[in-house]
Amino acid sequence: MSLSEEALARLADVVALQPTKNAELQERWGLDSGSEVHEYLESELEEYYYRDENSLICATPEAPRLVDGESDEDEDGTAGRIVRVPALQARILEVIAGPDEEPQSVVSVLHALEDAGTESDTDAVRSALRSLVDKGVVERVRLTVPTFRLAVAGADLDVRELD
Repeated sequence: MSLSEEALARLADVVALQPTKNAELQERWGLDSGSEVHEYLESELEEYYYRDENSLICATPEAPRLVDGESDEDEDGTAGRIVRVPALQARILEVIAGPDEEPQSVVSVLHALEDAGTESDTDAVRSALRSLVDKGVVERVRLTVPTFRLAVAGADLDVRELD
């Protein structure tokens, strides 16, 4: 199946944002409803996405190859560490505590971003951290307030920032 330029761009969003929800794609694509997202996925990207056990939208292993010619899997078929993320998530991965360090609160991550020259707000950072937790590269540590740190060593990640 050959994809249009728009479909390929939207597939890149699915690859980058996975696991994701209709609402996140709706906002990104400028659609009016989650139903429109579902209709688009079914009509244009049916072969390249699936829903996981939590009904979140995920890309098939073929999708990254179509998007940028690379797979998210190593040659032996095991999952790789390529992480495709929006700019704010990429900045967070640069400043967040490592796997062996004390975890950081949302506010602490926000301040680390500001110290690194990235302006954001608390809600955006909180949302970005949740997405990174869903991707499995950041872990949420339960204390009095939620805190976060990398789930894997930063050197093991190949972060690809979305346009």
